[in-house]
Amino acid sequence: MKIAFIGLGNMGGGMAANLVKAGHSVRAFDLSEEALAAAEEAGCQTFTSAREAVEGVEAVVSMLPNGAIVKSVYTTDVIGHAPHAATLIDCSTIDVATAREVADAAHGEGYKMVDAPVSGGIAAANGGTLTFMVGGEIHAFDAAEPILSAMGKAVIHAGDAGAGQTAKICNNMLLAITMIGTAEAMKMAEKLGLDPQKFYEISSQSSGYNWSLNAYTPLPGVGVESPADNGYAGGFATPLMVKDLRLAMEAAETSDAAVPLGARAAALYEDFLGAGNEDLDFSAIIKTYE
Repeated sequence: MKIAFIGLGNMGGGMAANLVKAGHSVRAFDLSEEALAAAEEAGCQTFTSAREAVEGVEAVVSMLPNGAIVKSVYTTDVIGHAPHAATLIDCSTIDVATAREVADAAHGEGYKMVDAPVSGGIAAANGGTLTFMVGGEIHAFDAAEPILSAMGKAVIHAGDAGAGQTAKICNNMLLAITMIGTAEAMKMAEKLGLDPQKFYEISSQSSGYNWSLNAYTPLPGVGVESPADNGYAGGFATPLMVKDLRLAMEAAETSDAAVPLGARAAALYEDFLGAGNEDLDFSAIIKTYE
């Protein structure tokens, strides 16, 4: 297929490269010349504008920083400029209301569109093992699924427009809560004299089992290899976790949902980010318990 890819940052660059590896013809655009050069090296054809990139394509995939940019790109450069038969796939993590607004605008012009935020981080984006949570009508999902499968290990239809974003922000709120709980328990065990590796061996096989402990151990030299073993570099950056928690708190307020643990997690991560940890993986919050 001929696919436009808009947004070639830490996540989008690897995703676009995997579409090329799957045999697709990728027309790439980003504001960064460095990102465009990397995309060209990966086999993409690059363009100087999003509007130019979407000409004559069968699908458009985007991975952009926030809802305002998503809305601007789609309403200004994609809708009405990409062929009306093209499937529109936004993989950004944005607020539910904007996702629905952009989908409505696309549907009004006859396009199929889905919101398909991801879970997995940079390593999964590069490795093609992302999980996609997809919101949109079933015929739009069916059109998007083969494209998303080239970039991920799991593509799950969450429901109508905005459902993908809902799943993403709720999932990442839960991730923040479990990472903080894991950090607290590991440091408490250590301060009580229990060897951290022994705590990992016990808790990872008992009722304390959770993804943050078992698959993303936040203490260096303990459990599985993770960003903790690389000075908390790479992985899922703290500013991205804070962004998702802010979206979760906005959604909780508009839906009148009770999220006391989510709110506390959001506050702790805001403080952690404000203390100058913007370059660290979100699991580095364990440092606050030292």
